Parts: sequence; C-alpha cells; structure tokens
Amino acid sequence: MTLTDVIPSLRYSARARLEPGIWPASAALTDRGDLTIGGVSAVDIAARFGTPAYVLDEDEVRQHCRDYHRALPGVEVAYAGKAFLCRAMARWMCEEGMSLDVCSAGELAVARSAGFPAARILLHGNVKTAEDLKAAQSYGVGRIVVDSLDEISQLGLLAQRRQQVLVRVTPGVDGHTHAAIATGVEDQKFGFSLASGAAEEAVRAVLAQPSLELVGLHCHIGSQITRVASFEEAARRMVRLLHDLRIKYGVTLPQLNLGGGHAVRYLSGDGDFDLDGFAHRLKVAVNFECARLGFPVPALTIEPGRSVVAKAGVTFYRVIAVKHVPGVRTWVAVDGGMSDNLRPALYDAQYVVRMVGRTSRENSAPMTVVGRHCEAGDIIARDVPLPADIHAGDLLAVPCTGAYHHSLASNYNAVARPPVVAVSGGAPRLIVRRESEEDLLGRDCG
Repeated sequence: MTLTDVIPSLRYSARARLEPGIWPASAALTDRGDLTIGGVSAVDIAARFGTPAYVLDEDEVRQHCRDYHRALPGVEVAYAGKAFLCRAMARWMCEEGMSLDVCSAGELAVARSAGFPAARILLHGNVKTAEDLKAAQSYGVGRIVVDSLDEISQLGLLAQRRQQVLVRVTPGVDGHTHAAIATGVEDQKFGFSLASGAAEEAVRAVLAQPSLELVGLHCHIGSQITRVASFEEAARRMVRLLHDLRIKYGVTLPQLNLGGGHAVRYLSGDGDFDLDGFAHRLKVAVNFECARLGFPVPALTIEPGRSVVAKAGVTFYRVIAVKHVPGVRTWVAVDGGMSDNLRPALYDAQYVVRMVGRTSRENSAPMTVVGRHCEAGDIIARDVPLPADIHAGDLLAVPCTGAYHHSLASNYNAVARPPVVAVSGGAPRLIVRRESEEDLLGRDCG
C-alpha cells in the first residue's frame, strides 16, 4: 500500500502537474481539472468551437520569434510556412519582423492575401510547377531556391525581371534524425549533391541564365535535429563551397541560407534544442571558416518552422468510446485521428495525452488513444496513462501539435478538417473555421 492509496487526493495532485517543456508557457491546470491556455478554458473552447479543435497560443508563437531574433541579431529569420500557415499566422510573422519561406502557389496565395511583403518571401520546395513559378513572378517574391536543372531552365524562361535565386546544396551531413525527415545526406530527392559536383553544375547553369541573379547558396539537413555539431559541419562545408565558387567563377555570393530543422520536445524526455548554443556555435563556425579562407562573411538566413509553432499548439478531442480487452489493451477512441494528425502514421511520432475538464480519483493505466478512421494505423498515442474511469464524453488534450498537424490534415473518410482557434489575453479567436459538408461537396462536380 502506498501513500496515494491511503490519501487518494494525492493521486490527482501528482497528475495535476503538466509535463515540462511540451505545453505552451501559458498552459495551467485548475483545481477542477480544467486546462487553460492563454487564459482560456479547454472546456469553454470545446463547448464553443467543438472537437476536434486545434488551439494556438498566439503569444507563445510571437515569443519564439523574439527568441530567435534575440539569439541571432543580424541574421535573417525566415519562418518555414509549411509547418503551419494561415493568414493570421502570416500577419504575426510579418509583425514580428520574420521573413517567410513558402513552397507552393497556394502558400504564396495565403501570404499574398495577408499582405506579406514580397521582398521578404522565399519560394522553396524540391518540385515547383510552372504555376508556382508564375505565381512567384506575379507577386515579385524576393528569392527563389532552385532545386533542379529543369527548374533553372524553366525559371530562366519565365522570369519577367532579374530574379534572385539561391542554389540548394545537399552537403552530405547527417542530421541524425528519422530517415523520412533527413534531407542533408546523399541519395534523396532534395537539392544538388556537393560531393558529386552537381551543386557546381547548378551554379554554372544559373550563371548562364541572363534573367537569373545568383545571390547565394542554401542547405537544409533535416528536421528534429538536436545536434548543433551537424549544423556547424554543414556551415563549414557551405562556406568552403562559396570560396571554391569565387576561385572558379569569379563570383562572391553574399548570402548563405542554412535552413531550419531545429528540434522540439514531443515527450518530456526528448532532447531539447539549445538555441543560444546553436547561435553562438554557428556564427563561430562561419566566421572562422571565412577568416581561414579569406572569404567575406555572408549574410546568414535560417528557416525555423516547427520550433516556432509546435509547442504553441494543443489539440482537443472528445472521447467517443472506450473498449477494454482484458489482458491485452484498453482502446480509447476519439472524434479525430489521422485526418488531423498524420505524424504517428508517417514517423511513428509519440505524444502525451491528458484528460482535462474534470478530476479523477482513480489510478491511471496505460491506454492507447485511437482515431475514427478505417485504418489499423490510425493511432494518436500508444500506452499513455489515463484515469481508469475515463469514459465517453471526456475531453482529451494533446500538446505540441502546432506544427505539421493542420498542414498535413486531410478529408479521409470525408471527415471535415478541424478549426484553428487562437488564444491570447484570455480571449479565443477563430482564425481557421471548421470545414462543413458544403465545403466537402463544393469541389464535387458529379
């Protein structure tokens, strides 16, 4: 017998502490078991906006932008819009002095509709269609990161003005991350290989296009990277390439974009990203290599996405059913799933799940939270501790869902995508509405 058995209230007290490092800084539990974010009650959000619902702490997003500017003065910080983008997010990024990295005509349309300055936009992506390139030309985006010889040729023909471009280089640096999000090593679809000479060939191709102005190089070694040493090695290799290009072609490229991929915690035990350490070591590596080679220090750009928005997001679900399989497992089925969080199916990503909205005196037991979709792999979290008396109608919260959740959401099983609710100063605000059946039928021409 333990003390929590003698005094059951202690069991709740032990559970009433939020896991460190994975919730918005404003998140707090009340003595009634409710969760507040930005001063707004989870119970109230679920009642007003329904579930599933993505909630985004605006102040947390803005603080992460300010953290980057503080740690990296003089460095351009471009938010990677693929992590999460809507018009409100684009406006926040603009107001916080960020640049913006977009990957398609659609993302560019969002930025354009929010009035994001074209000069601070980079068009990226390993495959850009003619429509993407035409949209960039129409809006006059500042820079385009080219990723193939075909794209260089096509952009050279489409460019209506002298278009600034960067060549994306695959530097051969292992970010020590999941294989599906490792982009800096050989034998994958991104960029031009440094080792094979493809990067130099791409530089020659750009220089041969009168309508293109080569202003720098770009690399991105992957996502969810905690090892600063990987970024240092990539930076050194990129500076050496800048130096070699000056010797061979007489061009001194003034810009170096070192991408993003900075890790966030999804579980409390995950490794964290040392932003201040990264900022110091990156600048030292670039400055040292430039001084050693006698090359002028380039203007640096980084492209964080996940690390700006992930921890600011929490997803709320309603429990629909609980199935106990004696001696095997307890399944807790909710009203969302892989249509609003594809990451567990893609990367075997793991999450914390908490019951909120009421207190429980029952012991916790490992349970598997699953979605509503017709796939055995529609699992939100395996073997997470939840109260033994959990039942249909309970409210669940999943933290660190601000990045690559709304962006990867789908209409599988013709399920409408959830809304995005921004919270700040004790008030909720709808920034992306829930889809309706009319939305789902709107594209059906049958």
